[in-house]
Amino acid sequence: MYARDRLASLALFAAAAVAWGALGAVVTTRYPDSTEIRLAVAGLLGLALALTCVPLFWLGVFTRHHRIAHRGDWPRAARRGLLAGAVAAILIVLRVQGVLSLPIVVFVVVLVVFAEVSLTVRR
Repeated sequence: MYARDRLASLALFAAAAVAWGALGAVVTTRYPDSTEIRLAVAGLLGLALALTCVPLFWLGVFTRHHRIAHRGDWPRAARRGLLAGAVAAILIVLRVQGVLSLPIVVFVVVLVVFAEVSLTVRR
């Protein structure tokens, strides 16, 4: 692991801590007021989750490759983190709007899995 990888991981964890702190501040001071606040909470939660998942996904792949960082591991981890945060935000927005149902959840999860499998295939 190079110093740039450590720095990137620590920077992403620090950004995630800031996002989680902002989410905590909004939830403890303003949360149940209106739909706009609930949608902001959904966005903050998706952002915080994505920023937390990116270095974890990279570290998982780094460990699986026996401590060897390959080219493209960071973009792949960023894509997976973005997908995880987007799924969380979408499901929360649907719940806030009152239209969340099991078929929609299954569709969103299958869509994300299909996108990840099709983007991960090595040619």
